[in-house]
Amino acid sequence: MKYFLYVVIALLLSVMLLFGTKAYSEAKAYEEATRSLIEEMSAEKLAKFQLKELAETVSLGFYKNKTKEVLETQKKSQQLHKEQSQKYALYALFPLLGVLASYFFVSLRAFTFFGAVAASITLVFGLITPIMMVTIHKEVEYLGDVVLSFESKGVIGSISKLFENGDAVVALVILLFSVFIPLLKTLSMMVVSVFRDTRFAHGIVKFFKMIGKWSMVDVFVVATFLVYLTVNKGDVSRAEVEVGLYFFLAYVIVSMLVSLSADRMLHRNVMQYKG
Repeated sequence: MKYFLYVVIALLLSVMLLFGTKAYSEAKAYEEATRSLIEEMSAEKLAKFQLKELAETVSLGFYKNKTKEVLETQKKSQQLHKEQSQKYALYALFPLLGVLASYFFVSLRAFTFFGAVAASITLVFGLITPIMMVTIHKEVEYLGDVVLSFESKGVIGSISKLFENGDAVVALVILLFSVFIPLLKTLSMMVVSVFRDTRFAHGIVKFFKMIGKWSMVDVFVVATFLVYLTVNKGDVSRAEVEVGLYFFLAYVIVSMLVSLSADRMLHRNVMQYKG
């Protein structure tokens, strides 16, 4: 029965990986489709579009504005990629509930190991998948809604851009606390579950307890939501949360649960030795 449960959990993790990959691909396709549409909303492109619309009106329908059909096709493609990315993200995160539910059926050691694997999967997708799309636009008379700037934000992409802009210190801080430490922490939890009887395992848990309060993962997620809510209140800006943030949120939750599980596992192990 124990090995059957392990196989089931491994299958759930495989499903997470499969649909997480699909969600990432669709999120990137949505990003590119949005970027293509945004390019059509520059002042120059909108001026040409309005002239074509005027020509179609004046010609009483003899001249057709084909750009309008192209834009409609692009919008449908964009919406499809958005829906697909959200659907696959849901498919990827739903098996996570099964992995967490295994807490009640397997040992703390097994739960810590499989939970750490699940945390690693959600973290990786949270880092590489776009988390927010921000556009700044302005209503211009006769032209309509002109987009002034567009940016799709992700953790890795944001760090790279900070380096390019010369903000190396900020980039290094985010890289350390939002990438290196979380990755090291989840990998270490796997090591702890395998070598739980060693002094090394206890040292790892003690170390991450010490630095845990300095971790910026949860702060990063909260800050992202605050930026989202603040920007949305503006008349000329629009922010849209993307599926990468869902993966990042999932990592924060799973990581805390796995840390607690590892701590409890080692504590129980010590009590058994004392007994």
